[in-house]
Amino acid sequence: MSLLARLSRLFKSLPNRISRLFKGRDEFDLTSGGIAKPLFYLSLPIIVTNLLQTAYNLIDTFWLGQYSTEALAAISFAFPMVFLLISVGMGLSVAGSVLVAQHIGADEEAEAEYAASQTVALSLLGASVLGLIGYVFVNGLLGLFGASQDVLPLATDYMQVISLGMPFMFGFFVFIALMRGYGDTITPMLVMFGSVLLNVVLDPFLIFGWGPFPTLGIEGAAVATVISRALALVVGLAIMFRGTRGVKIRLRQMRPDLAFAKKIVSIGFPASIEGMGRALSINLLLVIVGLFPTYVVAAYGIGTRVFSVVFLPAIAVARGVETMTGQNVGADKPDRAAAAADFAARIMFLVLGVMGIVAWFGARPITAAFTDDAQVIEVGVTFLRYVAPSFGFIGVMRAYNGSFRGTGKTLTAAAIVLVTYAAVRLPIAYSLSQTTMEYRGIWIAFAVSNVVGAALAYGWYRRGTWRDVAVTEGPAGPAIGDDLETSTDD
Repeated sequence: MSLLARLSRLFKSLPNRISRLFKGRDEFDLTSGGIAKPLFYLSLPIIVTNLLQTAYNLIDTFWLGQYSTEALAAISFAFPMVFLLISVGMGLSVAGSVLVAQHIGADEEAEAEYAASQTVALSLLGASVLGLIGYVFVNGLLGLFGASQDVLPLATDYMQVISLGMPFMFGFFVFIALMRGYGDTITPMLVMFGSVLLNVVLDPFLIFGWGPFPTLGIEGAAVATVISRALALVVGLAIMFRGTRGVKIRLRQMRPDLAFAKKIVSIGFPASIEGMGRALSINLLLVIVGLFPTYVVAAYGIGTRVFSVVFLPAIAVARGVETMTGQNVGADKPDRAAAAADFAARIMFLVLGVMGIVAWFGARPITAAFTDDAQVIEVGVTFLRYVAPSFGFIGVMRAYNGSFRGTGKTLTAAAIVLVTYAAVRLPIAYSLSQTTMEYRGIWIAFAVSNVVGAALAYGWYRRGTWRDVAVTEGPAGPAIGDDLETSTDD
C-alpha cells in the first residue's frame, strides 16, 4: 500500500478514532451512576482544549524568544494583561455555563437555550466596549505595571492589536463555556484544534516576514492570534445557531433582557472578580519582578507559561466539576455534587504532585527549550524548583472552587482567590524580594500561597453550607415569559 493511500485511510478513520476516545453528552449521565467515568470523559476534552489554548501562548513565546529577548520580556507583560482584560468579562461566560448546566440538569431545555442566547449577546457587547477601553489605556497600564522603556513600546503594540480583537477572543471563550455547561466538551475541542493549527502556520510568517508577508515582529503574533480566534468564533456561532450539537441559541432571544442581565451579572460579577484577582496578582507581581533585570522578567514569563501547561488538568477537572455540580444541583442531588468535588480534589493532588516532581528534575531542559540566554535559563530553573513542590495544592483549590461556581456560589470562589493572592502571595513576594533573597522571595511567595489557597478551599468546603443554599434556591435560572415556550427555530 502506498504512503498516500495509507494517509488517506488514516484520515478517513480519524473521526471514528476520536469518537472512541471522547464520548459525547448522550453517552453518559452526569446526574446518576459513578463519578469517575463521567468526570473523566467530561474533563478529557477540556484538558485537550486548554492545552490547545495554551499552545497559543507557547507558540508566541517560542517564536518571539527567537526574535529577541526584548520581545520575550514584552510578551511577559502582555500575556497577564490579556488575561486581565478577558477576566473582566469572563464572569458572564461562567454565569452562562452555570445557568445552562442547572437548567439541563432540571430538564429545562428551553430555559437553557434562552440563557445561552442572552449570554452570547451580552458578552459580545461587553467585550466590544472592553476592547475599546483597553486600546486607549493599555499603554498607561503597562507602564504602571513596571514595563521598562525598551519593553513598553513592544508590549503596547501587541496589546493594542489584541484589544481590538477582544470580541473575537472573548466570544470564543463564551462558546466553549456554554457548550461545556450543556455537557458537550468535544465540539469546542475540535474547533480549537483548527484555530490553533491556523495560528501555528501564521505566526512565523507574520513575525519574521516570511515570503510575501511584511516583518511585523511582536505585532505579527497578535495579528495571527486575532485572525485565528475570529475564525473560531464564526464556526462556534454557526454551530450554536444550528443547534445540532450542544446548546442552541436563537436570534430572537438575543435582544438584551434587563431582568436577565441583572441575574447573570449577580452570578458572573464575583466570577469576574475571581479572574481579575488572578490576573491582577500576576500583573502586580510583574511590578515586583520588574524591579530586577530584564532576564529575570523573561524567566518569569517562561515560568508562568510552563505553569499554564502544568495546571491544565486541574483547570479542566475544575470545569468538569463545575458542570457536574450545576447539573446535579438542577436535578436536586447535592450529595452527588459533593462527591464529585471530593473525588476531583484527591485525584488532582496526586496528578499535579507527580507533575511537580517531573518539573523539579526537568527544570533546566524545560527552561532551555524557550531560550538560549544563560541568565534567563538559570533564573527560570530556580523559579520552577521553588514552586514545583506546591503543584498538588493548586489542584485541590481548583477542584473545590469549581464546585462553588457550579452551585452559583461564585462569591465564595472569588473570596478564596482574593485572600490567597492579595493577602498572602503579594505581601510575601514584596517583603522577601527586598531582602537578600531578591527574586527568589517571589518564587517562595508562589509556593506558600498555593498551600494556603488549598487549605482555605478545603476548610470552607467542609463547612457544607453551600449544600443547603443549593437545595433551597434550586436552579439559578430566571423566570422566563410565555414567548419562550412557543419559540421556534429562526
